[in-house]
Amino acid sequence: MIRAEKLCKSFRGIQAVNNVDLEIAPGKISGIIGPNGAGKTTIFNIISGFFRPTSGKFFYNGKDITELERYRYIEVGIARTFQIMKPLSNMSVLDNVISGAFFGRSKCKTLAEARGQATKILMQAGLHHKRDFIARGLNTPDKKRLELARALATKPDLLLLDEVMAGLNPRETDECMQLIREINQSGVTVFMIEHVMRVIVNLCDKVIVLHHGEKVADGPPEVVMNDPTVIELYLGKEDCDA
Repeated sequence: MIRAEKLCKSFRGIQAVNNVDLEIAPGKISGIIGPNGAGKTTIFNIISGFFRPTSGKFFYNGKDITELERYRYIEVGIARTFQIMKPLSNMSVLDNVISGAFFGRSKCKTLAEARGQATKILMQAGLHHKRDFIARGLNTPDKKRLELARALATKPDLLLLDEVMAGLNPRETDECMQLIREINQSGVTVFMIEHVMRVIVNLCDKVIVLHHGEKVADGPPEVVMNDPTVIELYLGKEDCDA
């Protein structure tokens, strides 16, 4: 579904992403990990159309969309959540998701149609009982679910999740993991940035590791997590030698 060739992105001379090749298979859950500043969110910003790469190519379902206009990414089936949650704060939970239904690929023509679609998604996300709450009053776990629900309302084939587990306790993390499994089982390919290694190991079919903007490993989580280079990045050389 995703193929990137030698992606590079620099900001005023700082190389955030350097010659990264990656592939994401359709129908799977894939993860991208690495220390802070490794280039993970920059990769997501390229894949979601927010940034254009300085050089390199990005293909989606075999089509080069490197130069595609930003607003059209949702039309081809790419949706995302944000590490810093961005609800429409003064609108209700239901209206937040309705906005996704109107502007996504479903092309809802009436408010009733959009409300019906949004209601189903809120039930899936476990937020239907809070549909009339104003978004700014939600707690962190519910804001995370709202981000997911609004993205799902656009009818994506590819869902990018940027640290959706951050700030959740173990029970909330388990519930979110189950929701992501259900989303994936419904036919949506998931690509996620995550620092919670328990999530990566238990959810992902494939893991990509970045460090200083370069890809240093990829493969099944059980292989990647035992890679000496990856262990050194996360634990430090002295701890590894010990």
